[in-house]
Amino acid sequence: MAIKPGMGRKSSNKNPPFFSHEFVIQNHADIVSCFAMIFVVGIMLQPTQSLASTFIALRHNVSGADPTQENPMGIQYLYTSGWKDACAVFFYTLICIIMHAVLQEYALDKISKKLHLSKFKLSRFNESGQLVVFYAMSFLWGLDLIVREQYFGNLQRLWEGYPEHPMIFLHKLFFIIQLAYYAHMLPELYFQKVKRDEQKPKIQHALGGLFVIGTAYFLGFQRIALVLLTLHYFCEFISHSFQLINIFDKEEKFVKLRLIHNVLFILTRFATMVLAFLTLFYSIDNITQTTRALMLSMVFGLQGYLIFDFISNVLRSKRESSSEERTKVTVGANKTEKPKKQKKKESDLPEADQNSAPSSPTASGSASSGKVRKVKVK
Repeated sequence: MAIKPGMGRKSSNKNPPFFSHEFVIQNHADIVSCFAMIFVVGIMLQPTQSLASTFIALRHNVSGADPTQENPMGIQYLYTSGWKDACAVFFYTLICIIMHAVLQEYALDKISKKLHLSKFKLSRFNESGQLVVFYAMSFLWGLDLIVREQYFGNLQRLWEGYPEHPMIFLHKLFFIIQLAYYAHMLPELYFQKVKRDEQKPKIQHALGGLFVIGTAYFLGFQRIALVLLTLHYFCEFISHSFQLINIFDKEEKFVKLRLIHNVLFILTRFATMVLAFLTLFYSIDNITQTTRALMLSMVFGLQGYLIFDFISNVLRSKRESSSEERTKVTVGANKTEKPKKQKKKESDLPEADQNSAPSSPTASGSASSGKVRKVKVK
Protein backbone atom coordinates (compact mmCIF):
# COMPACT_ATOMS: atom_id res chain seq x y z
CA MET A 1 0.00 0.00 0.00
CA ALA A 2 1.46 3.34 -1.06
CA ILE A 3 1.78 6.03 1.56
CA LYS A 4 -0.03 9.19 0.59
CA PRO A 5 1.76 12.51 1.00
CA GLY A 6 0.93 14.20 4.24
CA MET A 7 -0.12 10.97 5.94
CA GLY A 8 2.71 11.22 8.42
CA ARG A 9 1.49 14.61 9.61
CA LYS A 10 -2.05 13.33 10.15
CA SER A 11 -0.89 10.30 12.08
CA SER A 12 1.27 12.47 14.34
CA ASN A 13 -1.76 14.60 15.17
CA LYS A 14 -3.89 11.57 15.92
CA ASN A 15 -1.18 9.87 17.98
CA PRO A 16 0.42 12.45 20.29
CA PRO A 17 3.71 11.58 22.03
CA PHE A 18 3.60 9.48 25.16
CA PHE A 19 3.07 11.21 28.54
CA SER A 20 2.11 14.45 26.82
CA HIS A 21 -0.98 16.39 27.85
CA GLU A 22 -2.89 15.38 24.73
CA PHE A 23 -1.99 11.72 25.21
CA VAL A 24 -3.17 11.72 28.83
CA ILE A 25 -6.40 13.55 27.96
CA GLN A 26 -7.27 11.27 25.04
CA ASN A 27 -6.46 8.06 26.93
CA HIS A 28 -7.26 9.04 30.52
CA ALA A 29 -10.03 6.44 30.84
CA ASP A 30 -7.65 3.61 29.85
CA ILE A 31 -4.93 4.91 32.16
CA VAL A 32 -7.28 5.20 35.12
CA SER A 33 -8.75 1.75 34.45
CA CYS A 34 -5.22 0.31 34.61
CA PHE A 35 -4.75 1.86 38.05
CA ALA A 36 -8.10 0.44 39.17
CA MET A 37 -7.13 -3.03 37.90
CA ILE A 38 -4.07 -2.95 40.16
CA PHE A 39 -6.37 -2.96 43.21
CA VAL A 40 -8.62 -5.63 41.69
CA VAL A 41 -5.67 -7.92 40.98
CA GLY A 42 -4.22 -7.16 44.41
CA ILE A 43 -7.33 -8.46 46.16
CA MET A 44 -6.85 -11.82 44.39
CA LEU A 45 -3.32 -12.32 45.75
CA GLN A 46 -2.89 -13.37 49.36
CA PRO A 47 0.11 -11.12 50.23
CA THR A 48 -1.69 -7.94 49.05
CA GLN A 49 -5.25 -8.99 49.81
CA SER A 50 -5.59 -7.11 53.10
CA LEU A 51 -4.19 -3.88 51.65
CA ALA A 52 -6.21 -3.99 48.43
CA SER A 53 -9.44 -4.87 50.25
CA THR A 54 -9.12 -1.63 52.21
CA PHE A 55 -9.65 0.28 48.97
CA ILE A 56 -12.41 -1.94 47.51
CA ALA A 57 -14.38 -3.37 50.43
CA LEU A 58 -16.19 -1.31 53.05
CA ARG A 59 -14.61 -1.13 56.48
CA HIS A 60 -15.57 -0.16 60.05
CA ASN A 61 -18.32 -2.77 60.49
CA VAL A 62 -19.68 -2.98 64.05
CA SER A 63 -21.88 -6.05 63.75
CA GLY A 64 -22.74 -8.84 61.37
CA ALA A 65 -21.90 -12.46 60.63
CA ASP A 66 -21.81 -14.71 57.58
CA PRO A 67 -24.46 -17.44 57.15
CA THR A 68 -23.69 -20.72 58.90
CA GLN A 69 -25.45 -24.02 59.41
CA GLU A 70 -26.74 -22.88 62.78
CA ASN A 71 -27.83 -19.50 61.40
CA PRO A 72 -28.53 -19.83 57.67
CA MET A 73 -29.76 -16.23 57.39
CA GLY A 74 -26.67 -14.83 59.06
CA ILE A 75 -26.60 -11.40 60.73
CA GLN A 76 -26.82 -8.21 58.74
CA TYR A 77 -23.60 -6.20 58.61
CA LEU A 78 -23.79 -2.69 60.01
CA TYR A 79 -21.12 -0.05 59.47
CA THR A 80 -19.96 3.26 60.88
CA SER A 81 -17.73 5.96 59.42
CA GLY A 82 -13.96 6.00 59.87
CA TRP A 83 -10.62 7.00 58.40
CA LYS A 84 -10.39 3.91 56.18
CA ASP A 85 -13.30 5.25 54.16
CA ALA A 86 -10.86 7.67 52.51
CA CYS A 87 -9.23 4.68 50.78
CA ALA A 88 -12.60 3.53 49.46
CA VAL A 89 -13.40 7.06 48.27
CA PHE A 90 -10.11 7.11 46.33
CA PHE A 91 -10.82 3.80 44.57
CA TYR A 92 -14.41 4.69 43.67
CA THR A 93 -13.23 8.07 42.41
CA LEU A 94 -11.29 6.13 39.77
CA ILE A 95 -14.46 4.21 38.94
CA CYS A 96 -16.41 7.47 38.59
CA ILE A 97 -13.79 8.81 36.14
CA ILE A 98 -14.11 5.65 34.04
CA MET A 99 -17.92 5.76 34.05
CA HIS A 100 -17.84 9.46 33.16
CA ALA A 101 -15.71 8.71 30.09
CA VAL A 102 -17.91 5.75 29.06
CA LEU A 103 -21.09 7.82 29.29
CA GLN A 104 -19.47 10.70 27.41
CA GLU A 105 -18.09 8.59 24.57
CA TYR A 106 -20.85 6.06 24.00
CA ALA A 107 -23.93 8.18 24.73
CA LEU A 108 -23.47 11.95 24.84
CA ASP A 109 -20.97 12.28 21.98
CA LYS A 110 -23.11 10.19 19.64
CA ILE A 111 -26.21 12.23 20.46
CA SER A 112 -24.41 15.58 20.09
CA LYS A 113 -23.02 14.63 16.66
CA LYS A 114 -26.54 14.13 15.35
CA LEU A 115 -27.77 17.42 16.81
CA HIS A 116 -24.95 19.65 15.41
CA LEU A 117 -24.88 21.95 18.43
CA SER A 118 -22.76 25.09 18.86
CA LYS A 119 -19.80 25.13 21.26
CA PHE A 120 -21.75 26.84 24.04
CA LYS A 121 -24.74 24.51 23.73
CA LEU A 122 -22.43 21.50 23.43
CA SER A 123 -20.73 22.28 26.76
CA ARG A 124 -24.11 22.82 28.42
CA PHE A 125 -25.40 19.58 26.93
CA ASN A 126 -22.42 17.55 28.16
CA GLU A 127 -22.59 19.03 31.66
CA SER A 128 -26.35 18.63 32.08
CA GLY A 129 -26.28 15.17 30.50
CA GLN A 130 -23.73 13.91 33.03
CA LEU A 131 -25.54 15.50 35.98
CA VAL A 132 -28.97 14.22 34.93
CA VAL A 133 -27.70 10.63 35.03
CA PHE A 134 -26.01 11.15 38.41
CA TYR A 135 -29.00 12.91 39.98
CA ALA A 136 -31.47 10.33 38.68
CA MET A 137 -29.37 7.43 40.01
CA SER A 138 -28.80 9.12 43.39
CA PHE A 139 -32.47 10.02 43.80
CA LEU A 140 -33.68 6.48 43.06
CA TRP A 141 -30.98 5.01 45.31
CA GLY A 142 -31.82 7.39 48.17
CA LEU A 143 -35.56 6.77 47.78
CA ASP A 144 -34.96 3.01 47.97
CA LEU A 145 -32.96 3.45 51.19
CA ILE A 146 -35.66 5.67 52.71
CA VAL A 147 -38.26 3.00 51.99
CA ARG A 148 -35.98 0.25 53.37
CA GLU A 149 -35.30 2.15 56.59
CA GLN A 150 -38.99 3.13 56.93
CA TYR A 151 -38.36 6.86 57.36
CA PHE A 152 -41.67 7.85 55.73
CA GLY A 153 -43.94 6.51 58.44
CA ASN A 154 -41.60 7.12 61.35
CA LEU A 155 -39.62 10.37 61.26
CA GLN A 156 -38.30 9.73 64.76
CA ARG A 157 -35.84 7.26 63.25
CA LEU A 158 -33.94 10.27 61.86
CA TRP A 159 -32.72 11.30 65.32
CA GLU A 160 -33.41 8.55 67.84
CA GLY A 161 -30.30 6.82 69.20
CA TYR A 162 -27.89 9.55 68.06
CA PRO A 163 -24.86 9.33 67.79
CA GLU A 164 -25.13 5.53 67.39
CA HIS A 165 -26.47 5.43 63.85
CA PRO A 166 -25.01 2.30 62.22
CA MET A 167 -25.57 1.97 58.48
CA ILE A 168 -26.42 -0.97 56.30
CA PHE A 169 -24.16 -1.82 53.37
CA LEU A 170 -26.12 0.11 50.74
CA HIS A 171 -26.44 3.14 53.03
CA LYS A 172 -22.69 3.35 53.57
CA LEU A 173 -21.93 2.70 49.90
CA PHE A 174 -24.30 5.52 48.96
CA PHE A 175 -22.20 8.08 50.84
CA ILE A 176 -18.93 6.63 49.54
CA ILE A 177 -20.17 7.02 45.95
CA GLN A 178 -21.39 10.56 46.67
CA LEU A 179 -18.01 11.64 47.99
CA ALA A 180 -16.22 9.88 45.12
CA TYR A 181 -18.37 11.59 42.48
CA TYR A 182 -17.75 15.08 43.83
CA ALA A 183 -14.03 14.27 44.17
CA HIS A 184 -13.84 13.13 40.53
CA MET A 185 -15.12 16.54 39.35
CA LEU A 186 -11.72 18.12 40.11
CA PRO A 187 -9.55 16.00 37.75
CA GLU A 188 -12.33 16.16 35.14
CA LEU A 189 -11.57 19.87 34.75
CA TYR A 190 -8.24 18.82 33.25
CA PHE A 191 -9.54 15.84 31.30
CA GLN A 192 -12.39 17.84 29.73
CA LYS A 193 -10.21 20.90 28.94
CA VAL A 194 -12.49 23.27 30.82
CA LYS A 195 -11.61 26.94 30.28
CA ARG A 196 -10.30 28.97 33.20
CA ASP A 197 -13.27 31.32 33.28
CA GLU A 198 -15.62 28.31 33.57
CA GLN A 199 -13.61 26.48 36.24
CA LYS A 200 -14.60 28.57 39.26
CA PRO A 201 -18.28 27.50 39.53
CA LYS A 202 -17.35 23.86 38.90
CA ILE A 203 -14.67 23.93 41.60
CA GLN A 204 -17.12 25.53 44.02
CA HIS A 205 -19.68 22.86 43.22
CA ALA A 206 -17.20 20.02 43.80
CA LEU A 207 -15.67 21.41 47.01
CA GLY A 208 -19.08 22.39 48.39
CA GLY A 209 -20.44 18.87 47.84
CA LEU A 210 -17.37 17.29 49.42
CA PHE A 211 -17.52 19.56 52.47
CA VAL A 212 -21.27 19.27 53.13
CA ILE A 213 -21.58 15.51 52.55
CA GLY A 214 -18.27 14.70 54.25
CA THR A 215 -19.16 16.74 57.35
CA ALA A 216 -22.59 15.12 57.69
CA TYR A 217 -21.13 11.64 57.09
CA PHE A 218 -18.21 11.75 59.51
CA LEU A 219 -20.16 13.52 62.28
CA GLY A 220 -22.85 10.86 62.35
CA PHE A 221 -25.74 12.66 60.60
CA GLN A 222 -26.10 10.06 57.84
CA ARG A 223 -29.87 9.60 58.24
CA ILE A 224 -30.95 13.22 57.98
CA ALA A 225 -28.32 13.78 55.27
CA LEU A 226 -29.80 10.91 53.23
CA VAL A 227 -33.29 12.44 53.29
CA LEU A 228 -32.08 15.96 52.49
CA LEU A 229 -29.86 14.76 49.65
CA THR A 230 -32.72 12.78 48.13
CA LEU A 231 -34.92 15.90 48.12
CA HIS A 232 -32.10 17.98 46.67
CA TYR A 233 -31.29 15.48 43.92
CA PHE A 234 -34.91 15.23 42.79
CA CYS A 235 -35.11 19.02 42.40
CA GLU A 236 -31.77 19.15 40.58
CA PHE A 237 -32.83 16.33 38.27
CA ILE A 238 -35.87 18.37 37.19
CA SER A 239 -33.70 21.49 36.79
CA HIS A 240 -31.10 19.90 34.51
CA SER A 241 -33.78 18.06 32.55
CA PHE A 242 -35.30 21.46 31.79
CA GLN A 243 -31.88 22.76 30.74
CA LEU A 244 -31.53 19.87 28.29
CA ILE A 245 -34.96 20.71 26.86
CA ASN A 246 -33.99 24.37 26.61
CA ILE A 247 -30.88 23.46 24.60
CA PHE A 248 -33.07 21.99 21.85
CA ASP A 249 -34.85 25.35 21.35
CA LYS A 250 -38.20 24.00 22.52
CA GLU A 251 -38.71 26.35 25.42
CA GLU A 252 -42.13 27.57 24.27
CA LYS A 253 -43.57 24.07 24.43
CA PHE A 254 -42.40 23.53 28.01
CA VAL A 255 -43.48 26.66 29.85
CA LYS A 256 -45.49 24.56 32.28
CA LEU A 257 -42.37 22.52 33.09
CA ARG A 258 -40.53 25.71 34.07
CA LEU A 259 -43.43 26.72 36.34
CA ILE A 260 -43.44 23.26 37.92
CA HIS A 261 -39.69 23.49 38.49
CA ASN A 262 -39.96 26.92 40.14
CA VAL A 263 -42.71 25.76 42.50
CA LEU A 264 -40.85 22.52 43.24
CA PHE A 265 -37.62 24.40 43.93
CA ILE A 266 -39.28 26.67 46.51
CA LEU A 267 -41.08 23.77 48.21
CA THR A 268 -37.88 21.70 48.33
CA ARG A 269 -35.85 24.50 49.96
CA PHE A 270 -38.62 25.16 52.46
CA ALA A 271 -38.97 21.46 53.35
CA THR A 272 -35.19 21.10 53.68
CA MET A 273 -34.90 24.00 56.14
CA VAL A 274 -37.90 22.90 58.19
CA LEU A 275 -36.74 19.27 58.41
CA ALA A 276 -33.16 20.24 59.27
CA PHE A 277 -34.28 22.72 61.94
CA LEU A 278 -36.71 20.20 63.45
CA THR A 279 -34.06 17.47 63.60
CA LEU A 280 -30.92 19.39 64.57
CA PHE A 281 -32.39 22.04 66.88
CA TYR A 282 -35.31 20.38 68.65
CA SER A 283 -34.98 16.60 68.39
CA ILE A 284 -31.29 15.80 69.02
CA ASP A 285 -30.36 16.57 72.63
CA ASN A 286 -26.98 14.87 73.14
CA ILE A 287 -25.08 17.14 70.78
CA THR A 288 -22.67 19.99 71.47
CA GLN A 289 -23.69 23.53 70.69
CA THR A 290 -20.71 23.91 68.35
CA THR A 291 -21.76 20.93 66.25
CA ARG A 292 -25.38 22.06 66.27
CA ALA A 293 -24.43 25.58 65.12
CA LEU A 294 -22.08 24.19 62.45
CA MET A 295 -24.69 21.89 60.93
CA LEU A 296 -27.50 24.45 61.02
CA SER A 297 -25.34 27.21 59.55
CA MET A 298 -24.15 24.85 56.83
CA VAL A 299 -27.67 23.77 55.87
CA PHE A 300 -29.21 27.25 56.03
CA GLY A 301 -26.22 28.87 54.33
CA LEU A 302 -26.41 26.40 51.43
CA GLN A 303 -30.16 26.87 51.05
CA GLY A 304 -29.78 30.66 51.16
CA TYR A 305 -27.12 30.53 48.46
CA LEU A 306 -29.31 28.33 46.25
CA ILE A 307 -32.32 30.62 46.72
CA PHE A 308 -30.23 33.70 45.93
CA ASP A 309 -28.84 32.06 42.80
CA PHE A 310 -32.35 31.01 41.77
CA ILE A 311 -33.76 34.53 42.17
CA SER A 312 -30.85 36.10 40.30
CA ASN A 313 -31.32 33.66 37.41
CA VAL A 314 -35.05 34.43 37.22
CA LEU A 315 -34.40 38.19 37.21
CA ARG A 316 -31.67 37.83 34.58
CA SER A 317 -33.96 35.80 32.33
CA LYS A 318 -36.68 38.45 32.69
CA ARG A 319 -34.24 41.23 31.80
CA GLU A 320 -33.06 39.30 28.76
CA SER A 321 -36.61 38.66 27.59
CA SER A 322 -37.59 42.31 28.10
CA SER A 323 -34.50 43.49 26.21
CA GLU A 324 -35.34 41.14 23.33
CA GLU A 325 -38.88 42.55 23.19
CA ARG A 326 -37.51 46.11 23.15
CA THR A 327 -35.18 45.32 20.30
CA LYS A 328 -38.05 43.78 18.34
CA VAL A 329 -40.19 46.88 18.95
CA THR A 330 -37.41 49.27 17.89
CA VAL A 331 -36.70 47.25 14.74
CA GLY A 332 -40.39 47.30 13.82
CA ALA A 333 -40.61 51.04 14.49
CA ASN A 334 -37.60 51.74 12.29
CA LYS A 335 -39.18 49.79 9.44
CA THR A 336 -42.43 51.76 9.69
CA GLU A 337 -40.73 55.16 10.00
CA LYS A 338 -38.84 54.90 6.67
CA PRO A 339 -41.85 55.17 4.29
CA LYS A 340 -43.28 58.00 6.41
CA LYS A 341 -40.11 60.04 5.90
CA GLN A 342 -40.26 59.48 2.16
CA LYS A 343 -43.87 60.71 2.06
CA LYS A 344 -42.89 63.83 4.00
CA LYS A 345 -40.18 64.64 1.46
CA GLU A 346 -42.69 64.47 -1.36
CA SER A 347 -45.22 66.64 0.54
CA ASP A 348 -42.70 69.38 1.40
CA LEU A 349 -43.60 71.27 -1.86
CA PRO A 350 -46.51 73.77 -1.78
CA GLU A 351 -49.87 72.72 -3.17
CA ALA A 352 -49.54 74.91 -6.31
CA ASP A 353 -46.18 73.36 -7.16
CA GLN A 354 -47.51 69.86 -6.40
CA ASN A 355 -50.45 70.45 -8.80
CA SER A 356 -48.22 71.91 -11.51
CA ALA A 357 -45.59 69.22 -11.04
CA PRO A 358 -45.50 66.97 -14.11
CA SER A 359 -46.56 63.41 -13.51
CA SER A 360 -44.28 62.04 -16.21
CA PRO A 361 -41.64 63.26 -18.64
CA THR A 362 -43.92 62.75 -21.64
CA ALA A 363 -46.59 64.98 -20.10
CA SER A 364 -44.08 67.71 -19.39
CA GLY A 365 -42.80 67.52 -22.90
CA SER A 366 -46.30 67.85 -24.40
CA ALA A 367 -47.12 70.82 -22.16
CA SER A 368 -44.01 72.69 -23.20
CA SER A 369 -44.68 72.02 -26.90
CA GLY A 370 -48.22 73.41 -26.45
CA LYS A 371 -46.92 76.64 -25.07
CA VAL A 372 -44.55 77.06 -28.03
CA ARG A 373 -47.33 76.55 -30.57
CA LYS A 374 -49.48 79.22 -28.91
CA VAL A 375 -46.66 81.73 -29.15
CA LYS A 376 -46.23 81.07 -32.86
CA VAL A 377 -49.94 81.73 -33.59
CA LYS A 378 -49.76 85.08 -31.88
